[in-house]
Amino acid sequence: MIWCGSPHKLKNMSIRGLKKKQPKTFKVKIITVDAEMEFSCEMKWKGKDLFDLVCRALGLRETWFFGLQYTVKGMRTWLKMDKKVLDQEIPKEDPISFHFLAKFYPEKVEEELLQEITQHLFFLQVKKQILDEEIYCSPEATVLLASYAVQAKYGDYDPNFHEPGFLAHDELLPKRVLRQYQLTAEMWEEKITAWYAEHRGIARDEAEMNYLKIAQDLEMYGVNYFPIAQNKNHTDLLLGVDAKGIHIYSINNRFSPNKSFEWSAIRNISYSEKELTIKPLDKKAEVFRFFSSQLKVNKLILQLCIGNHDLFMRRRKVDSIEIQQMKAQAREEKARKKLRSQEAAELLAEKAQIAEEEAKLLAQNAAEAEQERQRLEITALKTKEEKRLMEQKMREAELIAVKLVKESDRRAKEAEHLKQDLHEAREAERKAKQKLLDITRLNYPHMVKYPQYSLTDTRDANFDKGPMKLDLKDIDLKRLSFEIERERLDYLEKSRKFEDRLKELKSEIHALKLEEKQSGLYSHWNEVLGSLDRSLGNAPSWMKTFESGDALDVNLQRPFPAYSLNTASSWPCTNKIQHAVPVEKSSFQGNSLLANSVGTGTRRPIIKVQQHDSDVIYI
Repeated sequence: MIWCGSPHKLKNMSIRGLKKKQPKTFKVKIITVDAEMEFSCEMKWKGKDLFDLVCRALGLRETWFFGLQYTVKGMRTWLKMDKKVLDQEIPKEDPISFHFLAKFYPEKVEEELLQEITQHLFFLQVKKQILDEEIYCSPEATVLLASYAVQAKYGDYDPNFHEPGFLAHDELLPKRVLRQYQLTAEMWEEKITAWYAEHRGIARDEAEMNYLKIAQDLEMYGVNYFPIAQNKNHTDLLLGVDAKGIHIYSINNRFSPNKSFEWSAIRNISYSEKELTIKPLDKKAEVFRFFSSQLKVNKLILQLCIGNHDLFMRRRKVDSIEIQQMKAQAREEKARKKLRSQEAAELLAEKAQIAEEEAKLLAQNAAEAEQERQRLEITALKTKEEKRLMEQKMREAELIAVKLVKESDRRAKEAEHLKQDLHEAREAERKAKQKLLDITRLNYPHMVKYPQYSLTDTRDANFDKGPMKLDLKDIDLKRLSFEIERERLDYLEKSRKFEDRLKELKSEIHALKLEEKQSGLYSHWNEVLGSLDRSLGNAPSWMKTFESGDALDVNLQRPFPAYSLNTASSWPCTNKIQHAVPVEKSSFQGNSLLANSVGTGTRRPIIKVQQHDSDVIYI
């Protein structure tokens, strides 16, 4: 059969069919202790449908401990599993907010909490209750619990990574404890870190389980408190419901109950309006009746009592197949984790052994490096001392060079004065020669007329019959000559001493140069030696006994040369020709000129010394 119709009608029908197939939904926001999730729920869903969706999203199988809590008119209540979500008195908001929390608590966390996600959710919730002071905890226990919380979050303590201040942004202690003790944040962190350092090797799930094992022994752990009264007008008691039973507390004491009803001793619990009745199993025992502030409170109390009683009875029965499978899986998982932890421990032990060996090697290297450092320090001190001594000797050499330069300048000035005296002596000599020639012309005219007769041929001419008074200033010339000779000898003596001093300094300089050949002071020594050479270059001509191309250390080995003395000058004559004429007997024997030595009674013959072709000096 073929149905025909217009395409427009077919399209409208298909759209209407899709609209009918799509159910109406509403948005829900689920808030856990550490996360938030959003879901789209169908209008017909019951509370159990939404709860199962959340448990599947979390991967949670131990669903009997948890529930969805919401707040309406300032009162906290739990979503009923058997009623539609929208039919319950939920807040009118979009999206609708529910808190996924633990509704019932186990008696022994280590035996009943099988899944790691279950354990983690309980750990976060109990930790928040302790920090919010819903569960009282002593200051000492809070510090220990905080150390396990740090171990679960950060892992093993590493002082190189976990520096002071790494817990500054973590809330670990109740405000009551912080107010009770006047300690700074650094002091609290130091106390927590001291415990935290002892938890090395504990995994995250193990640290969370240790936290819960300590927390389950606290008096207020897992207890839901409700204000009640024994009559309708006064509220003077607290009723607490937990995993073990029902407890009655005074209004100011939530730690020690005045009366308790264990689940095994309760026969029936019922309510009528605001009145709640607890009937013990023992029929002879007194029935306990109390009044609550609202009917909703009685319904909530009854709901918690039923849930805790069911869990109490469930713990004392044989585990179901599902529970047995979960426990087996939990044991296998723990065995695998233990095996992995053992392998990790062995690996860590091996690494620790390697690290210990490396540490020993590093310590040995450090010791050798320390010895080398000490040796270098001693060498540096010696080098520093040698450098100081070298600098001191260098300064002494510089001072000697300066003194030598000054002495050279002084000697140069003395040489100028002596040259001037020599010039005056030559002038006087010339005048004396001229005067002698004039007298000779007057007394012996034949010598002028016959120049072939020289003074040397007149030895038999009776020239010594009478003393001839010649104003030649012989005594002054002798005195001047001997003073010049004395000055020269003194200067030679000083030069000899200075030469000895320079030889000593040279030997010291060579010794230091061999030791510090690579140091930067070698070039400076060469400059000092060059300055000494240059200073010697300014000395008088008779001091320049060294060759211009020789270094000072070679010249120091050479003695001063013995120059022949020019009697007309105290300076050695190196560039001029010096002629010495042998002594001749004067033809005027009776009037021969004799010169007396200074300071002696001996008589010396007159020596004729010719320095220039035109200069003749008689001594």
